[in-house]
Amino acid sequence: MPEFLTLLPPDQAREKLLAHLSTLKSDPDLVDVIHALDRVTAADIFAPHPLPDFPRTTVDGYAVRAQDTFGASDSLPAYLHLIGEVPMGDSPSFEIGAGQCALIHTGGMLPKGADAVVMLEYTQTVQASEIETFKAVADGENLIRVGEDVAQDQLVILKGTILRPAEIGGLMALGITKLRVANKVRIGLISTGDEVVDPNKTTKHGQVRDINTYTLGSLVEKTGGEAIRYGIFGDDFEVLKDAAARALSECDVVLITAGSSASTRDMTAEVIRQLGEPGVLVHGINTRPGKPTILGVCNGKAVIGLPGNPVSALVNGYLFVVPLIEKLLGALPRPKATVMARLTVNLSSQAGREDWQPVKLVVNRQSSIVNYDAEPIFGKSNLIFTLAAADGLLRIHPDATGLSAGEVVEVVLI
Repeated sequence: MPEFLTLLPPDQAREKLLAHLSTLKSDPDLVDVIHALDRVTAADIFAPHPLPDFPRTTVDGYAVRAQDTFGASDSLPAYLHLIGEVPMGDSPSFEIGAGQCALIHTGGMLPKGADAVVMLEYTQTVQASEIETFKAVADGENLIRVGEDVAQDQLVILKGTILRPAEIGGLMALGITKLRVANKVRIGLISTGDEVVDPNKTTKHGQVRDINTYTLGSLVEKTGGEAIRYGIFGDDFEVLKDAAARALSECDVVLITAGSSASTRDMTAEVIRQLGEPGVLVHGINTRPGKPTILGVCNGKAVIGLPGNPVSALVNGYLFVVPLIEKLLGALPRPKATVMARLTVNLSSQAGREDWQPVKLVVNRQSSIVNYDAEPIFGKSNLIFTLAAADGLLRIHPDATGLSAGEVVEVVLI
């Protein structure tokens, strides 16, 4: 029977695991930017030209010399000679001189001589070739100058950036349609247990369908990994060891679910010990759910044993698998999405243990402090819809013995 000699806090356990690992060394993938969402950049990216590379207006109106509008007001408008219209998508063929203006539309290129734009609503047509403006504008008003977004050769995206829609748009604006990204981390998934069967099968009494392979596989792929499913293996040490060894040879990380509880049927820890050095680093995390989680490294690759209970496995996937993948990808640290909410009921906890409680967020229209109420979802760790009904996880700090109803708490969105 395995022993939980020392239950480490989750943060300490995670640091111990990551300290034994480094960013994967492999040739980066060259991909089309349109397919690069959520991928991690493999190199710094510099702007090949300024953005924008011509001065352009941000409003519909008239391109002017700002000095020609000084002092203009409702009672004393400035009169300007209209000399033309700026063509969209092309350079204007004329130049703005003293007392002149040109009609221009949002995004249009500012003509030479002009240094500001008067918004259309502050003007009035006097005759075909003359307008009056009731508002003065300053030099640079209502326009974007050359390089105001980024300058030529400016570092625009750091190596290790997880690409979001904004970065995708920025790359396209610069004409960068392909880039190098880190290879996806290959994660081997092994599910164990004589009672576990494929979801496609009709269960008999005493059997349960495999959940963890699919919840963890989805989490892996969402985080930037590639899930390699090796199937379900019964409670046979040699069979499990052979499957884990194969997965370890073919993948960057191996996840084994079930077989990590404190029982005579636990084989995962011994399998990890025999797969390579240093073997098991942590056996037991001082958290709920997921106390029997095992963290190991075998010959430079992480091997993690997660509890068989679906909620425990997935919660600890967020705590350990996600940061592991980000470390291997070389991803820069970024804050997790959280919201502040008002706790609706009292929650008890054991001092010294870190608890993660699933909660549902409900819009609170009465509070002037927070926008949501956090309603805990209670259920045992083998009930997957306990987590499916949740919007986030609430952390109860190990120094606390619980939280009180009405407290404002931070909820990590999932």
